[in-house]
Amino acid sequence: MTTTFQTHAGRVAVVTGAGRGIGQAVALGLGERGATVVAVDLQHPQETIEHLTAAGRTAIGLTADVSDPEQTAAVGTEIERRLGRADILVNNAGIFPFRDIDELDYETWRRVLAVNLDSQFLMVKAVLPNMKPSGWGRIVNLTSNSIVTAAPGLSHYMASKMGNIGFSRGLANDLAPYGITVNAVGPTLTITPGVLQAHPPEALAAAAQAQAIKRNGLPADLVGTIAFLTSDDAAFITGQTVMADGGYAR
Repeated sequence: MTTTFQTHAGRVAVVTGAGRGIGQAVALGLGERGATVVAVDLQHPQETIEHLTAAGRTAIGLTADVSDPEQTAAVGTEIERRLGRADILVNNAGIFPFRDIDELDYETWRRVLAVNLDSQFLMVKAVLPNMKPSGWGRIVNLTSNSIVTAAPGLSHYMASKMGNIGFSRGLANDLAPYGITVNAVGPTLTITPGVLQAHPPEALAAAAQAQAIKRNGLPADLVGTIAFLTSDDAAFITGQTVMADGGYAR
């Protein structure tokens, strides 16, 4: 879907996990709406940058492990150096290794919490110095509708995703005086390279049948919700969790 509405013109949008899947779709969608995009990923998000620049958009690709304090701080420094501001942050990066509790070791537990939850805190800390001065900002933290499912082997993942909601609600209170809103968005099981690798076809079909809209989610299905929450139109919405999950959580 393409849009002619330049709702994000003049804004600088930082998107993590922007090399593929949901993060790539969001980066392209915000760029299409006029934003200058900073695409951050563990590997350089070359494909995302090429798509944006081919469409005539300004885009910067940065490489970082967003669970690492030094690397996220470096991202903030680079944004300051090259753009001087950050208006929007979409914390999308995440991992979901399946482990039954008997197989779940502490290293995996900590890695999931670090990538899925610590990274959101670290990226907020990295961009806030370039967001507060303008008196306007939008932060969207990705959670998951898995928190209301009966999926086994995801206790560590669900813990991190509930943490995303709590962090978003608390942070909304801290940042409201600066004109910055903070919300969470919860996708359903979404067809991304990682999901296709981790889930057999029958699991994808079962997830679709559990929803009101009986098809699997696509990365593009998240773009409109996140674009709205990062626009001027959502100025009075903060501390909320939107389940963009085809009607699973109802």
